[in-house]
Amino acid sequence: MAMAATVKVVLGSIAFGIFWVLAVFPAVPFLPVGRTAGSLLGAMLMVLFRVITPDQAYAAIDLPILGLLFGTMVVSVYLERADMFKYLGKLLAWKSLGAKDLLCRICIISALSSALFTNDTTCVVLTEFVLKIARQNNVPPHPFLLALASSANIGSAATPIGNPQNLVIAVQSNISFGKFLIGVLPAMLVGVVVNSVILLCMYWQLLSVEKDEEDAALEVVAEEDVTSHRFSPATMSHSTSLNSQASNLPFDAMNNSGRLDNLRNRMSYSENEIHSVSSIGHESTGNSSTLMEANNGSAVPQKEQNIPERKDSRNMMSCNSSPHVNDLANVASVQLGEKEGLMQRYNRILWKTCVYLVTIGMLIALLMGLNMSWTAITAALALVVLDFKDARPSLEKVSYSLLIFFCGMFITVDGFNKTGIPSALWDFMEPYSQIDRVSGIVVLAVVILVLSNLASNVPTVLLLGARVAASAHAISPADESKAWLILAWVSTVAGNLSLLGSAANLIVCEQARRAPAFGYNLSFRRHLVFGVPSTVIVTAIGLPLIRS
Repeated sequence: MAMAATVKVVLGSIAFGIFWVLAVFPAVPFLPVGRTAGSLLGAMLMVLFRVITPDQAYAAIDLPILGLLFGTMVVSVYLERADMFKYLGKLLAWKSLGAKDLLCRICIISALSSALFTNDTTCVVLTEFVLKIARQNNVPPHPFLLALASSANIGSAATPIGNPQNLVIAVQSNISFGKFLIGVLPAMLVGVVVNSVILLCMYWQLLSVEKDEEDAALEVVAEEDVTSHRFSPATMSHSTSLNSQASNLPFDAMNNSGRLDNLRNRMSYSENEIHSVSSIGHESTGNSSTLMEANNGSAVPQKEQNIPERKDSRNMMSCNSSPHVNDLANVASVQLGEKEGLMQRYNRILWKTCVYLVTIGMLIALLMGLNMSWTAITAALALVVLDFKDARPSLEKVSYSLLIFFCGMFITVDGFNKTGIPSALWDFMEPYSQIDRVSGIVVLAVVILVLSNLASNVPTVLLLGARVAASAHAISPADESKAWLILAWVSTVAGNLSLLGSAANLIVCEQARRAPAFGYNLSFRRHLVFGVPSTVIVTAIGLPLIRS
């Protein structure tokens, strides 16, 4: 593609530069508007500067990617409500053998969870739990936080729904879910193991510190508090704000107790009514008998003497019968309450089972090669219908800001492509980046690695994807698929290089810093010391394992 006019090149570069600064540094002092507003600002400038027309801007928005992203986010929300991530957290702490064992478990579980539920979601819901288990084992939390973020990034490379850049690659390349999984899975599995070994080697001494009696006495995080931890809402947002999940549970224990109290109040009220009616009946009977005696000529004193006796006997009968009636009422109320509680527990289990079955069905449909976007949307709507209640609380947990961010990014990147700068740079690098030889794969991997940390991984995929695929297609169709998968692998693992390389890293950092009572600040330098060797080694080991 030839270079555009000089004015368009300069203005398009300015618009893209503003987008890049706000995407990488969302809180810059001169314009702290955040990533979402930054992407919209870049898109608006592309149109205002006439780099692209309004119609071209709308056409640049990739609706299948947005649909797939929306559907997976909704499914993640319902999985969180069905306690999926709570069970993952319990699996981390189940029969733990110490800090090293916990580190390996975090690497494995976060990787597998990210492949199915996206890396951002995994990091949002597991960060606070990782802090708790680090505190419980009396070790600094940064090895565990690094294990969570890095393994989540590596694991997300295995599937098209693992992270946003893979969504883009899957839609643009038309590679099926099954072929994508088979192509990257071996590299992912080996990468997770290698990443775990690097973590263990770097922090072996730190993880070998045993708790002494004083530390155990000062321990403030009990095991029950860890296993009963209620996770944050499952979102895929770049933001880390958390909302309470309790209001969205379909069956609330507080409602159960409230219904029992209401039931007992109604029973007590009914019992009082019975006593009052019986008392009125006895009094009316006594009065009628007195009138009969008066009519038969009986003396009045005898009537007055008999009335207190009847009242006393009625009081004795009431006192004798009340405990029995109360016992019967209590037994009835408890039985009804237990029956109601059992029904609610049964309904809760049935609902959770349906959520898991729908999710499994979605994964099977994806493996069968059905349209990924519509499959995810169908699964999301099936869960909404099965919930059989107002879906607004669940839909409000979807990160619409992320969807808007993608819309602005699509327009901005398309405008930057029309300046001709990316094409000119690729024309220079293409002869050295042919994937039919080892040196070409190495050069291509280095280019992707550098751009992913400079421009972020999703814009890198949008800028390079079509060009890399076209260059590989000239060699063979199999090489084209391999080029897409290499792009997915390298751009994803590249996120581990620095704290700013991936949204998942930033989520872990912010969640850890804002955690109540035991917050921790994961520094840029500490992440970089681990990230550079891990990224280089894992990327290099995984590249030969990528299959077309």
